[in-house]
Amino acid sequence: MIKKILAIRSDRFGEFLLIIPALRALKEAYPQAELILAVNQQVQELALAVEWADQVVDWEESKKDLRKYGFDLGVVFNPTKEAHQSIFLAGIPERIGYDRKWGFLLTRKLKDTKHLGDRHEVDCNLELVGLLGIEASNKSLAIKVDESLYQYFINQKIVIIHPFTSDPLKQWPMERFEELAYRIRSQLDLKVVMVGQSPNSPKLSERIINMVNQTTLVELAALLKRGSLVISGDSGPVHLAAAVGTPVIALFRNDLEGKTAKRWGPWGFGHAVIEKPNLSQITVDEVFNQAKEVLER
Repeated sequence: MIKKILAIRSDRFGEFLLIIPALRALKEAYPQAELILAVNQQVQELALAVEWADQVVDWEESKKDLRKYGFDLGVVFNPTKEAHQSIFLAGIPERIGYDRKWGFLLTRKLKDTKHLGDRHEVDCNLELVGLLGIEASNKSLAIKVDESLYQYFINQKIVIIHPFTSDPLKQWPMERFEELAYRIRSQLDLKVVMVGQSPNSPKLSERIINMVNQTTLVELAALLKRGSLVISGDSGPVHLAAAVGTPVIALFRNDLEGKTAKRWGPWGFGHAVIEKPNLSQITVDEVFNQAKEVLER
């Protein structure tokens, strides 16, 4: 009988958010089991906003002594030798993951073809728990947010822009994000808020609300929920906005195998993706016109 489940996703918060439907499916399949998430320390606070999680632990700390938890089932969503070895040495009887990076230590494994980018990451995660005979009844993203935050934006139509990405190959030029912000503010007469984390915060007009480097992940989630639209490059806030139900316009390259919107685009309905082989080919006019279309829905 499955009484305690370990789910490991030890990378960035965007990737973590995309395991939420799989976590829900696990909890529905084993409603009496305790579900413990092991995540990157920076993701812990956000992971606590997933209602199907009974406990959240720091992967770097917990991996040293997993045996003490008495897990019956372990699921490794991002394969690493360390994770596979850790759950094996912890004596977890049922070990699920991808057949790579010491996949021989697993009891049930799935061939890892995610790099082909032929389906969404959410579907890949659901296929993984599907090894247990589990089918998801609900594939949506969802997290709890603090409704008391940013109440001064209630009943206001705001557009939130996240211009940053960790990979320069996925970066739409900053000056275009800034021009887009000014056009939305001046031509559509809407409040525009710029968010994200960056060592070089942009210098914006006073008419643009600059909240760069001013939010934690859970605060950012609450802010994104207040938005009427989020515009972002290929980065974690795309998935955070989708998880709180805010429409997204995401800017992607479509020439990077396994890294296109087909795998990493905003999950759910009401979103839009603009893709080009080179991001410099995406014009401010294209994004502005798409924003008007989404806002008019």
